[in-house]
Amino acid sequence: MVSPRAVVVGPPGSGKSTVGPLLAAALGVAFRDSDDDVVARAGRSISDIFAEDGEAAFRALEEEAVATALAEHDGVLALGGGAPLTPGTRARLAEHTVVFLGVGLAAGVQRTGLSSARPLLAGVNPRATFKKLLDERVPVYREVATVEIVTDDRTPSEIVAQLVAELAVPAEAKE
Repeated sequence: MVSPRAVVVGPPGSGKSTVGPLLAAALGVAFRDSDDDVVARAGRSISDIFAEDGEAAFRALEEEAVATALAEHDGVLALGGGAPLTPGTRARLAEHTVVFLGVGLAAGVQRTGLSSARPLLAGVNPRATFKKLLDERVPVYREVATVEIVTDDRTPSEIVAQLVAELAVPAEAKE
């Protein structure tokens, strides 16, 4: 069975799309993003899927894309920020090395720019929405994580260097 070298999870703005490809390059493996898989399968942007079909339909497409990627990909796989919320995805992640890229409220807001391209951050008070998203998701990310790294005030290369070191040490040796 094929298995990703690392699965990267975290909220919007944590650095999955930046750190993921850099980590893959450092490990000498391919990078894959489950959000790209969803867009390719649906033939529409994530924002369009949310607007036209709703979040539940998007999550179903996402869960299917993640299951496929976990079975097929042997490099670094980045998941959409909400992917671990699905019980089926959480169960599948239990068999993998999962890297949780954490980000605080201030850094996350700064990095996302509270972009309307991020469907769950659109609305009247995007900062409050981002805080609520962190409050709800961080415990889930920690539940599935093998490794957790806070990305605030760190460069992508610093994060990758720490991850390469962390991933080189067998889990048994850390306990």
